[in-house]
Amino acid sequence: MTIKEMVTQARVAMEEISGYDQEQVDKMLYVISKAVFEQAEPLAKLAIEETRLGRLDHKIGKNQGMATNIFASLKDKASVDVIREIPEEGLVEIAHPVGVIGSVTPTTNPTITPLGNGLMALKGKNAMIVSPHPRSKKTTKETIELMREALVSVGAPRDLLQVIEEPSIELSQELMKSVDLIVATGGPGLVKSAYSSGHPAYGVGPGNVQAILDRDFDVEVAAELSVIGRSFDNGIVCACQQSLIYPQEKEKEVFEALSQKQAAVITDKEDLAKLRNTLFIDGRANPDMIGQDPKIIADAAGVEIPADSQIIAVKVDAVGKSELFCKEKMAPVLALKSYDTFEEAVGFAKENLLLEGAGHSAGLFSQTKEHQIYAGEVLPVSRVVVNQPTIDAGGSPANGLNPTVSLGCGSWGNNIISENLTYTHLINISRVALPIQPKHDGKPWD
Repeated sequence: MTIKEMVTQARVAMEEISGYDQEQVDKMLYVISKAVFEQAEPLAKLAIEETRLGRLDHKIGKNQGMATNIFASLKDKASVDVIREIPEEGLVEIAHPVGVIGSVTPTTNPTITPLGNGLMALKGKNAMIVSPHPRSKKTTKETIELMREALVSVGAPRDLLQVIEEPSIELSQELMKSVDLIVATGGPGLVKSAYSSGHPAYGVGPGNVQAILDRDFDVEVAAELSVIGRSFDNGIVCACQQSLIYPQEKEKEVFEALSQKQAAVITDKEDLAKLRNTLFIDGRANPDMIGQDPKIIADAAGVEIPADSQIIAVKVDAVGKSELFCKEKMAPVLALKSYDTFEEAVGFAKENLLLEGAGHSAGLFSQTKEHQIYAGEVLPVSRVVVNQPTIDAGGSPANGLNPTVSLGCGSWGNNIISENLTYTHLINISRVALPIQPKHDGKPWD
């Protein structure tokens, strides 16, 4: 089937649900979320088999977590017809679909990206066509087929959701030129193509999430949260923690706490060089090491670590471009750097972000509000996740960020939004402006 035919089918399907009310829309989201939740394990197994990336237990949890969190965040929100009235402003807001959405998805998240974007698209009565990464096309196809069957179960047209079964760069580009709006999740080249398509686009930037341990925070808790944040799906999630910047005088305590949480702490210069040369080739990530278990990485480098290690933690003496370990590592490897003052710690984090990952997220383990605000003022990031695993930057029941699979990075990351993508980005809003009492007499400067 051609892209043109798929877009035509999507428009026909949209017309069929044009009269849906809020209850009917939310029913579609409910059955889709439930279907993916119930098939989280088979989908995770298929992703591991097909991509050879990540961890099965984390992929299962990721599938279940996004199915529940995104649905829970959307189910009580108004997205159909009149969605808000503001009497004091004389405004009535009315929602409209943006149209057919093209979603270009990565090999790292072949289930949750089409799920999350699909739920947000349908919330606004849009249709969506997915262009999967070729390396994960089977998993994404299976995910979309599951979602399509769920739509049919409540009488909705299956063609609201479609997938390119044999994806290619050429078909992705054709899709982006044929739809009404694009959500592009991938590298800078893909995002640039989306922005060059001639249609509105939401792209997301790469992550290189820096985390700072303040002096007033419990070291053992920080170590536990750091291992969770770095080990998740073997480090292939953009919000995974990349570094831990800690007080110099607490180095021994930090290293011991990390070791107790199943981190293999590496300080030997020769071992560090071996790992560096294994993870990077000519300054770029070694594709063979992406998403692999710590033991596989260590064995490839010829470095001994405990077999049950969740992550590898490497001590570095420099930050920014002077140290490859300070770049984004799509593997369970955490950089460790000491600091003297909190301002210096924030400076180190900023330098690493400006090397790679500006606009994405940072983590902070601190009880001091002034430090929390200072980090938000100084760091070029769209999210500062405080006293949580950094993977919660994608939204969590325990914070107020929109649960999402697409994390905008603002102008720092060459993105149009600096927040978590949600359904409001995928609807048009008409504002009916009624007359009100004038707010000033024509001389507001008096």
